[in-house]
Amino acid sequence: MAPFDETLLDDEGRRAAVDSTGMLRALAGAGAQVRRAVTLTREGDLGGVAGGERPRAVHVAAVGGSEAVAAVLDLLISRTSPVLLTADGSGPLPGWVGTLDLVISVSLSGRAEGPVRQAREAGRRGAHVLTIGAPDSPLADAAAAARGVHLPIDPGTGHSRTALWSLLVPALLATTACGVVDIPDGALLGAADRLDEQAERFRPDAEYFVNPAKTLALDLSEVAPVILGDGAVTGVAARRMSMMLARTARLPATWGRLPDAAAQVVACLSGPLTGGGDSAGDDIFADPYLDGPTAPRLGLVLLRDPTPEAGAPEGEIERHNTAQSVADHAGSRGVRLLEHAARPGHDVERLAELVALTDFASTYLAIGHELDPATTPGIAGLHLPRKASE
Repeated sequence: MAPFDETLLDDEGRRAAVDSTGMLRALAGAGAQVRRAVTLTREGDLGGVAGGERPRAVHVAAVGGSEAVAAVLDLLISRTSPVLLTADGSGPLPGWVGTLDLVISVSLSGRAEGPVRQAREAGRRGAHVLTIGAPDSPLADAAAAARGVHLPIDPGTGHSRTALWSLLVPALLATTACGVVDIPDGALLGAADRLDEQAERFRPDAEYFVNPAKTLALDLSEVAPVILGDGAVTGVAARRMSMMLARTARLPATWGRLPDAAAQVVACLSGPLTGGGDSAGDDIFADPYLDGPTAPRLGLVLLRDPTPEAGAPEGEIERHNTAQSVADHAGSRGVRLLEHAARPGHDVERLAELVALTDFASTYLAIGHELDPATTPGIAGLHLPRKASE
């Protein structure tokens, strides 16, 4: 792999040669993607989702980049709804799914084997079926056979890593329509506005020293990242970032959320990839020819919610204090701390802000290493179920 070259990010010609399919351009259109998805979804049969009644439970069948839909629904349902949610797009449909339940199958192409198979099985069991994906596809046929609802996506949407909002918005509106969650219209429009604002900040012609996404990419090129969300929303953003770094920039990264992951993260902060308490950094006298290459240094990427205001619930204050404690400990161990916080707003708005940052940073990281961010060499040769990467 070529060493990271930050000058490539500011060179339009060289940057475009690496990003041959225009992934940066696709990410910049995320706000428009939300608005288009809202329009398309509202033209569909939202009143027919789950017969217009709240289901007993929801199962989401999604794989690859579409799995983010399940993660966001799980976040929202677990915080505000009494409905049970499970997610698994590659295995069999859970045995408990029956006539009182809703199965949501998601596939950008409408051809992913697991989601299509589960939608068909749900129909055979008499469950309510909602499918989200390409029109005139096997997934749409499965919904029709089950007398369910298919919500088509914009045919011009790119691959699943840049199509998050085209897939997520229909799921949010549909689950709102049947009473599973309650997403106000202003939250989706607010998310679209934040995505537009972030796209302007992270635009390719903004030089890296005034572009937070390019700066984060440069920082990530120098560390072995551990990504930590300080709560439920930021935990979903951390999971998304880990996936984007692996699939887009080919950089493995572990992730977790507080408070569950606090112990394992703190344990890593005293391991072999840290500075061992030496905040001064690497040994300036080390000879890479005699001593060999240095091991990658650990970097803690801490994604944070806004600082709680006075009078906030005790749980929010405790979450904030735990995150600050982990950050302080990382600094004391000589670990590089990369900290980013979302502005106040609805869960979906805060998630959009953080996802935009990390999606752009992952793409810039790939480009800086002269890697095409849209391709994943070797995936096609794996013995995976058909279209399992979607």
